[in-house]
Amino acid sequence: MLTIALSKGRILDDTLPLLAAAGIVPTENPDKSRKLIISTTQDDVRLLIVRATDVPTYVEHGAADLGVAGKDVLLEYGGQGLYEPLDLRIARCKLMTAGAVGAPEPKGRLRVATKFVNVAKRYYAEQGRQVDIIKLYGSMELAPLVGLADKIIDVVDTGNTLKANGLEAQELIAHISSRLIVNKASMKMQHGRLQALIDTLREAVESHHPH
Repeated sequence: MLTIALSKGRILDDTLPLLAAAGIVPTENPDKSRKLIISTTQDDVRLLIVRATDVPTYVEHGAADLGVAGKDVLLEYGGQGLYEPLDLRIARCKLMTAGAVGAPEPKGRLRVATKFVNVAKRYYAEQGRQVDIIKLYGSMELAPLVGLADKIIDVVDTGNTLKANGLEAQELIAHISSRLIVNKASMKMQHGRLQALIDTLREAVESHHPH
């Protein structure tokens, strides 16, 4: 059995056509179903529907052979037990710092609110800046408005949410898109089969999302 971990939303919607190119189609609509394990038109392939931030955990620990995860999630997770053989070029956005429009650079220690704590630590350590990082799970944009933080680090797509809240994107940390990730042991044990699937997906990516 080959198990593929996916998260609902944009990643799932954009991955299904790529899987379909490899002949893998869910037997029921994952968005409508409450099931967390979904069978596919291939008897020996199933999908696991998990939270985006949990996809690397399922794959690293071998509960899933493959998964699709945003590069933002992978940068934060920092998994050593994962291969990342393919950029699916879907769910593209940017990981950026943002702050209130026209706010002066704060004196002294910078306070940064984000759910990407590890990314933030690495980013400011490389710059040699002293920062206090405040972990939030959502609604980052609020933090600078109510004095919780000077800046935020978040994924930015259109930038409309930032604008609507009087913030502006500032420094680019990374270009984000969804990546195919593979469990290292699975890649050893089922190399031929997984390599064939990766190659098929690569061709599908080329035709769906050319550079």
